[in-house]
Amino acid sequence: MKHYIILFLKGMAMGIANVIPGVSGGTIALITEIYEELINSLKSFDRKALKLIISLDLSGFIQHTNLYFLLAVFGGSIASVFSIASLFKYLFLYYPILIWAFFFGLIIASIYFVGKRIQQWKISSIISLIIGTVVALSISFITPASENSNLFFVFLCGIIGISGMMLPGLSGSFILILMGNYELLMVTAVTELNIILLAVFFLGSAFGLMSFSHVLSWVFKHYKDATLALLTGFILGSLSIIWPWKRIANSIILNGKEKIIAYDWYLPSDCNQETILAILLIVVGILVVYRLESFTPNKG
Repeated sequence: MKHYIILFLKGMAMGIANVIPGVSGGTIALITEIYEELINSLKSFDRKALKLIISLDLSGFIQHTNLYFLLAVFGGSIASVFSIASLFKYLFLYYPILIWAFFFGLIIASIYFVGKRIQQWKISSIISLIIGTVVALSISFITPASENSNLFFVFLCGIIGISGMMLPGLSGSFILILMGNYELLMVTAVTELNIILLAVFFLGSAFGLMSFSHVLSWVFKHYKDATLALLTGFILGSLSIIWPWKRIANSIILNGKEKIIAYDWYLPSDCNQETILAILLIVVGILVVYRLESFTPNKG
């Protein structure tokens, strides 16, 4: 029971991370040592799982899909969205520098704890780290595309959006903004109950979730060090979005609400109370990751 409670708490941490722009629940999954088990569990929804359901072998289905693990993690994520995540949204609205500082500490520590799992720093790992960093940095400077309701493009949005959510350091909702379809799919289609758009987007997301989990599982198995280096690069590159001291440089209005897509960064000019508290919260964020890391022994 204790094991599933801890999984539930880790799922809650993932849910909170997903509501903060630029922060990925995949990062939390990676630093808490459940990332590989998560993608392998998602990958297990295959033909064998379907046969077990058809044959009404419920116990076999639960064991094959690691269902209790998934229920604990996703249950925690959903619970946080309706509870703690709303608190973080409030704090982010009224105390942005302090919240960014806390998450900046989380990400700094994540870079260390994820990077240290790379057993051998070969040239392939170094190249993967550079590629991951450049990709994550580039995303923060891309100008959003215009809205496109073509069903094939909507399907593609589902695939890419859910894939982005699964990758540490990348934000699925931010990717949808860049693709131009955030308002169409996450606001308009939902409020107007556009069944066709929602169904196509859901199918794309489901396809992306299942297929991308197979890809991630395969690369982790065959190129673990290079994959960890790539993910470390994604996390490192996301620091540009999470840096606490920044001003809005570019934004767009979606459904009457401002969505920020670019920032101007600066250093604090004086050592006031807010700056001191922000620095303390960076330290707290680092310590939180250290504590999360201690929950699960390093599996190498």
